[in-house]
Amino acid sequence: MLRITELRLPLDHPEEALKSAIIERLGIAATELRAFTVFKRSYDARKAAALSFIYTIDLAVANEATVLTRFAGDRHVNPAPDTTYHFVTQAPATMATRPVIVGFGPCGIFAALVLAQMGFRPIVLERGKAVRERTQDTWGLWRKKVLNPESNVQFGEGGAGTFSDGKLYSQIKDPKHYGRKVLTEFVKAGAPEEILYVSKPHIGTFRLVGMVETMRAEIESLGGEIRFQQRVTDVRIEDGHIRAVVLAGGEEIRTDRVVLALGHSARDTVEMLHERGVFMEAKPFSVGFRIEHPQSLIDRARLGKHAGHPLLGAADYKIVHHARNGRSVYSFCMCPGGTVVAATSEPNRVVTNGMSQYSRNERNANAGIVVGITPADYPGGPLAGIALQRELESRAFVLGGGTYEAPGQLVGDFIAGRPSTALGSVEPSYKPGVRLGDLSTALPAYAIEAMREALPAFERQIKGFAMHDAVLTGVETRTSSPVRITRGEDLQSLNVKGLYPAGEGAGYAGGILSAGVDGIRVAEAVACDINKAA
Repeated sequence: MLRITELRLPLDHPEEALKSAIIERLGIAATELRAFTVFKRSYDARKAAALSFIYTIDLAVANEATVLTRFAGDRHVNPAPDTTYHFVTQAPATMATRPVIVGFGPCGIFAALVLAQMGFRPIVLERGKAVRERTQDTWGLWRKKVLNPESNVQFGEGGAGTFSDGKLYSQIKDPKHYGRKVLTEFVKAGAPEEILYVSKPHIGTFRLVGMVETMRAEIESLGGEIRFQQRVTDVRIEDGHIRAVVLAGGEEIRTDRVVLALGHSARDTVEMLHERGVFMEAKPFSVGFRIEHPQSLIDRARLGKHAGHPLLGAADYKIVHHARNGRSVYSFCMCPGGTVVAATSEPNRVVTNGMSQYSRNERNANAGIVVGITPADYPGGPLAGIALQRELESRAFVLGGGTYEAPGQLVGDFIAGRPSTALGSVEPSYKPGVRLGDLSTALPAYAIEAMREALPAFERQIKGFAMHDAVLTGVETRTSSPVRITRGEDLQSLNVKGLYPAGEGAGYAGGILSAGVDGIRVAEAVACDINKAA
């Protein structure tokens, strides 16, 4: 197989033009092209007036060696890499104990799936409910202002990624193509095949629900066990090795290997692990607000005359500003045609996040506009970042009126430093609702200062970004885990053998794809360790 990169075609090219372009690029006869598939399709929005599709193509040709010789030194024509997933081992005939996975978000799902596919029959412990029951509880907060602390946007089957834009792209290094394994399994579970080749694939919440159920069924069919509403409250560590986990009901499950796929909001579990002496350290994260604009404004600014093109869909953006006070302000988890959602998992706190459906056809675009902070901003040990998150979320609850409504402010008023008293042309999408006022006390002063400088700077990149009527909603605090449960090269905890910190909650991922990839890596490490000991 060969791979061609950077093959450009006009936006509205006919289907047959792709084959013709391949033949012309390689200078071969049509009969020499045996087969081809699109590996990736993207577009460059920096020049909206001259948008074109950019293809990466994998293909088979007659006389491949001759073609490669002719294009020696051409970085755009090369042998295609093998992106097929290869299992590292299979389970031994007998195992002293079964591996346990704590958490069933993207990381836990893929750790469980790969272990099950290798025959290790993992036990998964998820503190929340199955995905459809969990969805009902989540709507309970959004519609009725009733929070279930164990079943919400953060906790339950599918993890926080279930109620998100369903983005499936990442900037992680992936030399073994684990990301391709993640996407392939999603397609098997019901995702559209286009996620295998579009440059910024996404699925959306409603599709994710059915996919998660399908993947659960496969794990169970292979001997895995998923147990819902099973919160881990303690661990047994003997001579520096994990020996058991203890559930809230008192049950003790003996095991020699535990994957910690907690997600970034299992604060009580992290606190318990800290008390038990598991090594961890504070890490940087970001805090800020959600911003909403009309999606049509973003489409025009990013796509120009091509706004609304059916193959392009709703436009997105990624922007950053380095403020004079040394802070970086950037867009986070941008959700085209989506909604701002209530994402708290603890009573009397307000947290925002963004979500889109597959269609991305809601009126507004939203994104987190966040400011990077480091442990120097919250000294006090590994758990100090959690304490800061809680402080800001509690403050937002009060500013919002104490009913899970979120505090909000118009962008023009925020920049000018005056409270907002009435909405303009942008209707905020956050449910249970937005209470307008002054957000200047919702975040540390250095963050407010940096954001007030950044918004007009973003206007220079995206016309209309600092429009007066755009809405800010607070607060966005769970951009990533404020803690890293540090692991070594063998992916085990630095001081507890058999304990495998993984995914976003342990500080090793950020988003669905990278969490899934980390789950695969950890599953392989667990499998090899079990076989080594067998």
